[in-house]
Amino acid sequence: MKNKKNEHIHEEAEKEEPSDALNADETAAEQGEDLPDANKAVRELEEKLKFCEDKYIRAHADFENIKKRYEKEKYQAIDYAHEQFARDLLPVIDALEIAYTSADETSDEVAKKIKDGIGLTLEQFKKVFEKHGIKESESSGKFDPNFHNAALQVEAEGKESGDIVQTFQKGYTIKGRVLRAAMVSIAR
Repeated sequence: MKNKKNEHIHEEAEKEEPSDALNADETAAEQGEDLPDANKAVRELEEKLKFCEDKYIRAHADFENIKKRYEKEKYQAIDYAHEQFARDLLPVIDALEIAYTSADETSDEVAKKIKDGIGLTLEQFKKVFEKHGIKESESSGKFDPNFHNAALQVEAEGKESGDIVQTFQKGYTIKGRVLRAAMVSIAR
């Protein structure tokens, strides 16, 4: 009896196998017809993937560039934060220098003490300015429109055209950037 049951199971298995094989062949045939469409879809997806990767790389590069620019601007803002304050102090320094040089004209003992006090004040201003990167710009030699403002041109013996003859107002720079251009006269 067991043999009959085993035979019956084998017969059913044999019947199923060929039908599964036929189904597999039919499925492959159907897929074969769709194979060009599937390849086209894969190519389209690959192109979309490349496009998205390229877009991502560009967006990431833009982000990094913006980040670097903002970082640079932040440090520049810190470096030049006191620029306006320093610019506002320049007329005070100019007035002190005028007072210092005009005190030479008197021989009074009190005037000499005042001159010494003004000289010390000027020295303190210069030290604080240098501490913050503020320096007097060069006011001699050749005229440089980046650092000088030509108030007038004059005839001067022994000077070439474009040489600075006289400085009316000192110029200053802050960390290499012009805070105030020097006002000068130049030779014709």
